[in-house]
Amino acid sequence: MKASDLFIKCLEEEGVEFIYGVPGEENLDMLESLRTSNIKLILTRHEQAAGFMASTYGRLTGKAGVCLSTLGPGATNLVTAAAYAQLGAMPMVMVTGQKPVKTSKQGAFQICDIVGMMKPLTKFTHQLVSSENIPNKVREAFRLAEEERPGAAHLEFPEDICTEEVSLQPFKASLSRRPIAEDKSIYAAINMIENAKSPLLLIGAGANRKLTSKMLTAMVDKLGIPFCTTQMGKGVVDETRPEFIGNTALSANDYVHRAINYADVIINVGHDVIEKPPFFMTDHDVEVIHMGFKSAEVDPVYFPQLEVVGDIANAIWRMTEKMNSQDHWDFTFFEHVRDKLIEQVAEGTEDGRFPVYPQRIVKDVRSVMHDDGIIALDNGVYKIWFARNYMAQHPNTVLLDNALATMGAGLPSAMAARFVYPDKRVMAICGDGGFMMNSQELETAVRLKINLVVLILRDDAYGMIKWKQLNYGFQNFGLDYGNPDFVKYAESYGAFGHRVETADGLLPLMEHCHSTPGVHVIDCRIDYSENDRILNHDIQKRAAEL
Repeated sequence: MKASDLFIKCLEEEGVEFIYGVPGEENLDMLESLRTSNIKLILTRHEQAAGFMASTYGRLTGKAGVCLSTLGPGATNLVTAAAYAQLGAMPMVMVTGQKPVKTSKQGAFQICDIVGMMKPLTKFTHQLVSSENIPNKVREAFRLAEEERPGAAHLEFPEDICTEEVSLQPFKASLSRRPIAEDKSIYAAINMIENAKSPLLLIGAGANRKLTSKMLTAMVDKLGIPFCTTQMGKGVVDETRPEFIGNTALSANDYVHRAINYADVIINVGHDVIEKPPFFMTDHDVEVIHMGFKSAEVDPVYFPQLEVVGDIANAIWRMTEKMNSQDHWDFTFFEHVRDKLIEQVAEGTEDGRFPVYPQRIVKDVRSVMHDDGIIALDNGVYKIWFARNYMAQHPNTVLLDNALATMGAGLPSAMAARFVYPDKRVMAICGDGGFMMNSQELETAVRLKINLVVLILRDDAYGMIKWKQLNYGFQNFGLDYGNPDFVKYAESYGAFGHRVETADGLLPLMEHCHSTPGVHVIDCRIDYSENDRILNHDIQKRAAEL
C-alpha cells in the first residue's frame, strides 16, 4: 500500500475518530487516504482552532485528539495550540506536512524547522524520513501523548514519504498499567490524616480523571472530609455537596484561602505546577501530602512532607478502604467558611441592572445548563467569576484553561465538546476579545450543522487587563476597542443572532437557544465596574473577619 494509506491505518488502530485541520498540497496523498477511511475530517478555518479542538477532544476522552496542517505557515499556526495541550495536560497529536526531503526542487520556499520549533512545546516530535518507521513512530507519538502526564506530540510527514510503497501493518497498543504507590507511603498518609485535627482535601488538575473522580467521591462519602479545588479541578467531586468549601479562583485571601490556612494537613491530590499555586506552604505551619502520578516539583512555596506517588485513583481507593472518620476531627471552621461562601456567592444573582452583572450571568447560566452540561470558557475576567461562583457537578463540565490561559480557545473547545457529546447541552462563553480571535469557526459549526450556543460577554475592551491596569494604579489607556454588530455577524455565517436587552431577558433567551436547533450567538453586555470592589476589597474584608 501507499505510505499515506499505512499512516491512516495506524491512526485507525489508535481509535482516532476525528482529524481537525486545514490541509495543504503537501497533505494531498494523506487526504486521499483519509477519504476512504472511517475517520471524519473536520475542516476548520484556522489551524489554531483545529489544535484547540483536538486538545479538547483529548481532555474529554483521554485519547489523543489529532489535528492536521500543511508545512510552513500552516504548521506555525499550531504553536499556540501545542502549548495549550502541553501545559494543560491534554493528549494531542499534530501531523504537519513538508516538502519532499529526498529530492527537493523548490529550495527553502515555505520551509521552516518545524521539528525544532515543536521540541520545547511537545513531549515528542519527529520527522518521518522513511515509510518503514511509520508504525512505530505513530504508536510512540500516541503512547507519549496519552501517558501521564498527557500532552502534545508531533509528526512531520513529508510529501515524498507519503507516496512510498510499503507492506507493513500498524502496531497495536501494548497492555500497560500505571505503577501504584507503595504500601509504606499509603500507611504514612493514613496516619497523618487520622492524627490531624482539621484535614482538608485539595483537588487539582491531575485529579481530573474519571476513575479518580469516582474514588475521591467515595472518600468524601465515607470520611466527610471537606474539599476545595483549583480551577482545573472543578467538578471532580460534585461541588453542590456540603463538604465543598470553594475554588481557589483568586490569588489569595478569599474565603477558601482562609480555610486552607486553617488546615493542619492538606491532602493535595493531582497538584500541577502549571496552575497558579492554590496555597503557599511558607504562609503557615501545615503538613502536605502530595498525591500524584509523579513526584512533586519542589519550589520555594511547595515542599510536601509526604509523597504518595503512583496511580492516583488506586491510592485514593486503598486509603479510603483502610481509613476511618475520627472523633477528634474538627470541621467547624470549614463549615463556617462554606456558609459564608454560599452567602457571598448569592449576592448579586438577582440584580436587575443592565448591562448585566457577572454574578447574575453565572447564576442564569447555571440555571439553564443541565447537571452534565458543558460550558467552555475563553480567557478573561469572567473566568474568575465562573470558577468561583459556578458549582460544577461532574468532571470536565467546566472547560477552562488555567495553564496557558490563552484567549481564543472558548469557541473551538465548545465545538469539540459538541462533537464528543452531541446530546449534551454545550455553551461557549467568551469575552468579545477572545471570541473574535477564532470567530471564523462559526462557519465550521454552521456547515457541520452542530447545535451550539455561544454567549459573548461584551465590554468593548480587554477587560481582564483593564482590571489589572486599575489595580496597579495606572491610567486607563490602550485597551478599548470597537466590535461588529454581533447579531448581524452571526447571521452572515448562517447562524442565529440574538441580543440581550435586559437582565431578565438573558435566562429565557438562553433556554430558547438551547431548545432550538442550530448555532446561536448571544450578544450580552456585561458590567465589570464593581470587579475591583467585590473581588479585591469586599471578599478579602469579609474573609478576614472569619
